[in-house]
Amino acid sequence: MRIATWNINSINRRLEHVTAWLERAQPDVLCLQETKCATAAFPEMIFNGLGYESVALGAGAWNGVAIVSRVGLTDVRDNLTDQPEWEGKVEPRAIAATCAGVRVWSLYIPNGRTPDHDHYHYKLKWLQALSRTAAAELVDHESLMLLGDFNVAPTDDDVYDIAAFEGSTHVTEQERAGLKLIEAAGLTEIEPRPLKYDRAFTFWDYRQLAFPKNRGMRIDLVYATPPLAGRVTDAYADREARKGKSASDHAPVVVDLAD
Repeated sequence: MRIATWNINSINRRLEHVTAWLERAQPDVLCLQETKCATAAFPEMIFNGLGYESVALGAGAWNGVAIVSRVGLTDVRDNLTDQPEWEGKVEPRAIAATCAGVRVWSLYIPNGRTPDHDHYHYKLKWLQALSRTAAAELVDHESLMLLGDFNVAPTDDDVYDIAAFEGSTHVTEQERAGLKLIEAAGLTEIEPRPLKYDRAFTFWDYRQLAFPKNRGMRIDLVYATPPLAGRVTDAYADREARKGKSASDHAPVVVDLAD
């Protein structure tokens, strides 16, 4: 079983990239983030034509998550337990479904902006709510995966140069503590192997030739319960999908599980 996650940075702008990648990589389940379209506007018929069902949660031009699956979609759920609000609204950042016995969450964690911004504190609260949701889900789901753009680099080695991030989000002790809460709930991170260079980055800024120079970050993460982690036969970041005109600034992360 192949499960993947990809911050696509607008499904409408990258639809051709996504469909081409589905045909090439053949995942059974693909979690999408930053779809940037309303729930009703998600192009489900396109995915149906490729043999995939889909569920989506979105509110227009910002955020948005979805799951597409060719192995079924049941027990669909929107949002976290006690998900915090931003400016009085619960943003579309989390959706879950069960796919061939695996409980899958597609997640888009808030960016945080700067450590002195209210959005940073919102991000920390969001990670806390995610850990509580994971703990609650584990009561009913032995096979659980959290996938998505976490907007946190787990270690200093997960950015191209830690000195370049001094005073920035994504690498602070508090954000990384949020990831530790997820592990404490009973999940373990599945780290992808690099396909090129010595680090498996998943995001490269559009500016300053970051991708050709490999000035990237590993912020698209996968967490799984021990039974699922024990089934992993391969995991990698498909940096080839970052290439080309109008590509997303993120690459898909792919996890293969033994049946």
